[in-house]
Amino acid sequence: MVKLNGAEALVRALRAEQVPYVFGIVGGKLARFFHALSREPAIRFVGVRHEGAGPIMGAAVSASTGRVAVAVGEMGPGAANLLSGAGGARNNSLPLVLVTSSQHRAAGYPFRGMFMDLDTQTAARAFTKWSAVVSDGRRIPELVRTAFREALTGRPGPVHLDVPQDVFAAEHEFADDEFDLPPPRYRPVAGPEPAEALVAEAADLLAAAKKPLLVAGGGVVAAGAAAAFRELAALLNAPAVSTQMALGVIPTASRHFVGHGGIIGGEALMQAFREADVVLAAGCRFSSWLWDEKGPLVRRSQRLINVNTDASALGEPAFHAVGIHADARAALPKLVAAVRSTTGLAGAPEWLRGLRETDAAYRRKLAALADDAGPVMHPATLAREIAECLPADALAVYDGGHTSFWSNDFTPVHDVRTRFHEPGMSQLGFGLPHALALKLAYPDRAVFNLTGDGSFGFTLQELDTARRYGLPVVNVIHDNQAWGIIRAGQKAALDFSFGADLEGTDYAAIARGFGCHGELVIRREEIGPAVERALASRLPAVIDCRTRFEPHPAMPAFGRMNAYGYP
Repeated sequence: MVKLNGAEALVRALRAEQVPYVFGIVGGKLARFFHALSREPAIRFVGVRHEGAGPIMGAAVSASTGRVAVAVGEMGPGAANLLSGAGGARNNSLPLVLVTSSQHRAAGYPFRGMFMDLDTQTAARAFTKWSAVVSDGRRIPELVRTAFREALTGRPGPVHLDVPQDVFAAEHEFADDEFDLPPPRYRPVAGPEPAEALVAEAADLLAAAKKPLLVAGGGVVAAGAAAAFRELAALLNAPAVSTQMALGVIPTASRHFVGHGGIIGGEALMQAFREADVVLAAGCRFSSWLWDEKGPLVRRSQRLINVNTDASALGEPAFHAVGIHADARAALPKLVAAVRSTTGLAGAPEWLRGLRETDAAYRRKLAALADDAGPVMHPATLAREIAECLPADALAVYDGGHTSFWSNDFTPVHDVRTRFHEPGMSQLGFGLPHALALKLAYPDRAVFNLTGDGSFGFTLQELDTARRYGLPVVNVIHDNQAWGIIRAGQKAALDFSFGADLEGTDYAAIARGFGCHGELVIRREEIGPAVERALASRLPAVIDCRTRFEPHPAMPAFGRMNAYGYP
């Protein structure tokens, strides 16, 4: 037997799951946890400046590496601050573990009115898949195992453990091998297998399709199934699109590429959805990024093959002809084999060629916008110039309500887990914390946060985190000195402007105040040299680029998405 207090037991249990990072702010009720963590070299602690950054960074670890990180929050406001970031992980199906502290058990659940009281379990239930209060330290190994099982199975997502102060402190005896139990003993480590009859039915539909379309969602990335998805696209000679959580499943240089990112992906993508007779969607939830005013872009008259490890994602909001409850990594190779064994494919290569021509025409329109020589830079100009400056292996985060559309269009994507949106919660300001986590995970690769000025203001305090931990992320700000898309909407809908101005802030000076590299950029020709200097500085950097607001070509489609279901 081994004697451990609750905090030591928790750290041992996290180490058994190979947790790479803990993100958060040190706190009094968490003191014993941090004492135990300080003696565990296998887990790195990163102290942020606002607890809300912790879950964003943890979600970034999951999105970029597939591993599960931990975000911690002190009781009361610290725990409350975790929830906004946890919402992003929940809506984007990214596993994450939240750990909070609370009053000792004599004063909590129900609470007695001490300072910082918060029923964190109730609050967390709206933001997580599963939440528990650890009422007895002897249950810590069991509850940690349950937490990871819940986080990683079905639709992945964040989970929560609230540990009262005295549970952290109390000592208990544990069996020597209690923390050596391998994950396959207590949770599935592979997704469900597809039913053979459904694979055969889907293969027959694909083989007979005249205009097949393939849609990759984030589940393809999480399952490591990108290669099989590409193989199926090649076999069918079909156009393929990636959702915002799946950028790179179909690289932008692929002959199957006709746009990505859902309704912001361009004219060819929308045409492909209109004209397809059979659609295969893998690991895709059909969120509003795949809606218009009539609902999901796959209509009831079309034949949908839907593959998802989450059974609740099958049938709503898009109705399927074949629903396959399976992990993409298990299902797609079997689909490839089944399609390959059919006697001839009916697909029309000229349809793919036509879509590619439509996409090429759309790209020419974008290029013309980027060629704008006005006195204040067009956002397309900045997006293109930055795209041309990115090192080949760079990682990029797209932050901002509207600026992210331009980055989605212009930034080349070579592979999965290299470009990152936050579509599920669409939380402004996620970009800097997300980029910092990418730099932690990939220290030898350049990391860029492409953001708007409004978005950057939410989390710019994390420049201090970047400096303290030596994380030289390059932040490029589309600075139109306004809540640009909000102001445009106010003018278009009701012809007014209220509260949308953000003039007068020098973000480069703020960066220098944090001990980072900062530059102001006004003209197109200044962008490339500024990026070179930022990378050469080996410091966290902010390049404050003055732009004007211009509506993205996808704005009408974005507006139609918002009209779905509205009376």
